[in-house]
Amino acid sequence: MATLSLKISVIDQNVIKTMQFEPSTIVYDACRIIRDRIPEANPGNPSEYGLFLADEDPKKGVWLEQGRSLEYYLLRNGDLLEYKRKHRILKVRTLDGVLKTLQVDDSYTVGSLMITICTRMGITNHEEYSLVRELPDEEKEKTLTLKRGDKSLPKGQKRLEEMKKKLHTDDELNWLDHSKTLREQDIQPSEVLLLRRKFFYSDQNVDARDPVQLNLLYVQSRDAILNGTHPVSMDEAIQFGGLQCQIQFGDHIESKHKPGFLDLKEFLPKEYVKIKGIEKKIFVEHKKFVSLSEVEAKVKYTQFCRSLKTYGITFFLVKEKMKGKNKLVPRLLGITKESVVRVDEKTKEILKKWHLTTVRRWAASPNSFTLDFGDYSDEYYSMQTTEGEQISQLIAGYIDIILKKKQAKDHLGIEGDDNSTMYEENVQAGQATIIQHSMSNVQHPSSGNVSMPGLLRDGYQGENRIEMGSLSRGQVSSQSNSARSGAMGQHGGSGMLTDVNGGASRASSVATLDDIDSGPNAGKRAGTSGGQTIIKQELTQAQRAFIVTITDGLDAINSAQTNLNQRSELPHLGDDPASKKWR
Repeated sequence: MATLSLKISVIDQNVIKTMQFEPSTIVYDACRIIRDRIPEANPGNPSEYGLFLADEDPKKGVWLEQGRSLEYYLLRNGDLLEYKRKHRILKVRTLDGVLKTLQVDDSYTVGSLMITICTRMGITNHEEYSLVRELPDEEKEKTLTLKRGDKSLPKGQKRLEEMKKKLHTDDELNWLDHSKTLREQDIQPSEVLLLRRKFFYSDQNVDARDPVQLNLLYVQSRDAILNGTHPVSMDEAIQFGGLQCQIQFGDHIESKHKPGFLDLKEFLPKEYVKIKGIEKKIFVEHKKFVSLSEVEAKVKYTQFCRSLKTYGITFFLVKEKMKGKNKLVPRLLGITKESVVRVDEKTKEILKKWHLTTVRRWAASPNSFTLDFGDYSDEYYSMQTTEGEQISQLIAGYIDIILKKKQAKDHLGIEGDDNSTMYEENVQAGQATIIQHSMSNVQHPSSGNVSMPGLLRDGYQGENRIEMGSLSRGQVSSQSNSARSGAMGQHGGSGMLTDVNGGASRASSVATLDDIDSGPNAGKRAGTSGGQTIIKQELTQAQRAFIVTITDGLDAINSAQTNLNQRSELPHLGDDPASKKWR
C-alpha cells in the first residue's frame, strides 16, 4: 500500500516537518508517532493536543477525530496538518451578570460543550439551555438582512420588523447552532456569550433546593414581564413589583420605602410606568411579604409567573393567509413543551392549539414554514417567515427532550439501564413467584446438572449448604435447610419408622434412644408405645409441595406408560379390497 506524505506543523514551536504515514493509520496513533519523531511536539499533556486540517476560511477547518483513520479525511500527499492544543478560552455570562471564563475543547460541538458549561455553573438539565450571541444593533440588522436577502423582502416587511421589536419575539435572539463548533460559527476567544434557558420543560421542578437555576429562572421571567413578552394586567404588574421589592430590598421599611424611591422602569412594564399613584400600590403589596426570605420570594415570583397564559411559550412573528382572501396577515406562532399555538399578535390570546404529539412532519424554507398534522387536520398549516430554521430547531429540541425523558421512564432495568434484565424464579406451581432485578452483566446460558450434591435451593434465601455424613444402622433421615431430621425405632430386632410420605417402613436393625440422645431432653423428643419408639419429623410447606410435584410427575409417567401398553382398537373398515389393503 502506498504511503501518505504529510506536512506536520507544530504550532507551539513553529516547526514544520514532512512525515510519511500509512493511510489506514488511526489519528490517535498518528499523534503518538508525531510525538515520538518530533521532539518539539512534546510540550505538555498529550490528551490536550490533536491534528487540525486547516483551510483558507478559518470556519471551515476540521479537527481530526481520534478514532478515525487518515484516509477517512481524503488527505493527499503534501497536505498540511497542524498539531496543536485543542483547548480554547470561552467566556460565558448569565442573566444575573455573573461572568465565567472556561477552558473548553475546540473540537466539540456546542451541544457537547453545554454539558461542561452547565456542570461548571451548577446546572443539571443542560439540554434545556443554550448560548446566545449578543450583537450590536447595527450588526444585528446586518445579520437579519443577510438572512432574508434583499430580493426576497415581501411587501410590508418594514412594518413586520417594527412589530417584532415591540413584541420581543424569539427571532431577535441569535442562538448558537448546537450541531456546529464554536470555530465554525466564528466565535472569537474574546467574545462573551449569554447563557439562557431555551426550552421550558422541567422548569416547574425548580425551587429553593436549586438556588442557581431558581435565580436564573427568576431573572429571565422578570425581564420577560418588564419588556412585554408576557403581557400582564395592572394588578398582576403591581403584585410582581411588590415581590421584586421584597427580593431586592428585603422587608418593607416605612421610613425608607416611600414614593420616589423606585425607578419604576425596573419594576413595571412600560405601559404602567406613568400611571399616577402606582408606586404607592407597589409598596402596599410589598408590605404583604414581610419576613419572606429572598429565596422564598423568588420561588413565589416564579410560581406566579407560571400561572400566566403566555409562560413557557416561545413566540415567532409570521404571516398567514386570511381565510377566503388572498391576503397575508401578521400572526404570532408559539411553541411550548406540549403544543404549537396560533396567538393573536395584539392581545396574545390563544386562537388555536395543536398538541405536539399530533405534529407528523414539518418543512422549513428560507421564506416559509409548513406544519403537517396528519389526520388531526384537513390541511397543512403554512406561514411566511424568515425564521423557519429556528422554528424547526425548537420543535425538534422539544421532541428530543420528550423522547429522552420517556425512554428513561419506560426502562425495565435498574436506574435507566437498558441492558439490565428481570430474573424470575418459580418456587413451585401455585405457591409463589419471586421477581428480582438482575444487574446488566450479560451472561450466556450453560448446561449442567440441576441436581447438585449437598445443596438445596429455596425461593427466598438463595443457596443453603447442608452437611452430609453417615448415621448408624437402622436409621432413616431426610435433609432440609441445614437441618437434620430422622426416624429411628427399636422393637426387639426391628422397628416401624415413618417416611417422608407419612407412611411406615420396616427397619431391620435395633436403635435405642440412648444411641440417639442420652441427654436430659431425650425423653421429650420421643414417644414409646408397645416397645416401639417412633421419632416423627413434620414436613415444611415447601417440602410437602415438592413431594406433591414429584408424585404428580410419577403419576403422569405411569399413566402415559399404561396408555402406551394398551392396544388401540380400530373401527371396522369394511371387507372391500381397498379396506383390506389398509389392515
